[in-house]
Amino acid sequence: MTDYPEFADQMQQPRYTGIPTFMRTRFTQALEGVDIGLIGVPFDGGVTNRTGARHGPREIRNQSSLMRRINQATQVSPYELARVADVGDAWIKSPFHLESSLDEIEAFFTQVHAAGVVPLSAGGDHSITLPIMRAIAKDQPVGMVHFDAHCDTGDDYLGNRFHHGAPFRRAAEEGLLDPKRTIQIGIRGSVNELDQWQFSHDSGMRVVYMEEFYELGVKGVIEEARRVVGDGPTYVSFDVDGLDPVYAPGTGTPEIGGFTSLEALLMLRGLRGLNLVGGDVVEVAPSFDQTGNTALTGATMMFEILCLLAESFASRP
Repeated sequence: MTDYPEFADQMQQPRYTGIPTFMRTRFTQALEGVDIGLIGVPFDGGVTNRTGARHGPREIRNQSSLMRRINQATQVSPYELARVADVGDAWIKSPFHLESSLDEIEAFFTQVHAAGVVPLSAGGDHSITLPIMRAIAKDQPVGMVHFDAHCDTGDDYLGNRFHHGAPFRRAAEEGLLDPKRTIQIGIRGSVNELDQWQFSHDSGMRVVYMEEFYELGVKGVIEEARRVVGDGPTYVSFDVDGLDPVYAPGTGTPEIGGFTSLEALLMLRGLRGLNLVGGDVVEVAPSFDQTGNTALTGATMMFEILCLLAESFASRP
């Protein structure tokens, strides 16, 4: 240690050492003294096909040891702008009932929100975003920048309305999500009904299908996202299946023809300066990717969102 004084900082110690936490931040379940809380939500009870996203947070934690302190592209050091900590998991005590599981997640995030902590979460399937919004958007609906292959504005499926293909319909219906301040980027793939995502269009959400993404390009999509969400409170939700499965095969509902990992990074960086109040990375299912690359990709996107949230937090009056 005397030869390497920088090793007093656990983030600079060899990355194969130590107990994995998100980004090698300190672990605490006490919310005092935390500005941004990194949270795992190991739940995939809302999945309609391939399960496994419950293991996402653990693998994202492991792969996030590859993240360093400073974002080289934006020169942002989130740990200099906000007090960041891994505050543990919103794990479910009764996971075999979907609605009560979502209630448990909401209760966890209600405590986080009451403590003034900005949440950045790793799922878990996309159903987890609804209870997070129930916790942080009770007093004012949020806008959203949503990266995904699917709009997730479906309805009943096999007798349930709260699965991972419907959270944003439910959030809009509950007054948590402002559809006119919502943009959904990367939508593609086959459907069983032509009007499967009709709620998105009818409610006023801006849907950028991959064909339009290709025409607009990254810069055009960034401009459109900034126009749609404006300066109101905004949430960032990143489903890894928005990426082409060549970059993120470890997910439950892969769809070919998605955006690249570089395009994803550039789009996220294009959101700098927005009024961001939380974010998540969801649908990492490690069992479908033995290389660990999908979890690494998820960790990288999480770090990019962390940089955005830290800048937004630091700019608050």
